[in-house]
Amino acid sequence: MDDLDNELLSALRHNARISVSSLAALTGASRATVSTRIDRLVENGTIAGFTIRTGHETRSAGVRAIVMIEVHGKLADKVATQLRGLPQVRALHSTNGKWDLVAELEDRDLVSFDETLRRIRLIDGINTTETNILLKTSKASF
Repeated sequence: MDDLDNELLSALRHNARISVSSLAALTGASRATVSTRIDRLVENGTIAGFTIRTGHETRSAGVRAIVMIEVHGKLADKVATQLRGLPQVRALHSTNGKWDLVAELEDRDLVSFDETLRRIRLIDGINTTETNILLKTSKASF
């Protein structure tokens, strides 16, 4: 996976119906390249399927959390690339202080969330994590 793959995954997470032409314009790649990359991501299992979320699902996301991540040495870029490829990672922030990265996660239920955390903790270069499940949101935007 490279930056283009991650850009495509991010755009498809936001809108699974976005056209290949729009993806090409968004990423600066040719339509043929975008199409080939998406086919490869499907074939290798990175993209398991294309779906929609109904209004009910978007209003009641199963589990949302913030995960603070400490990265070993100079592996922050590699770790960030792998995290951006996970569909459960809705946003990824670099930060200062004790934690190197902060990931915003969203998953359908606790069982799936537990598996996502396991996958994150197995990423080479991650020293430690601290997870806080979000219980209630009082203000959703700035």
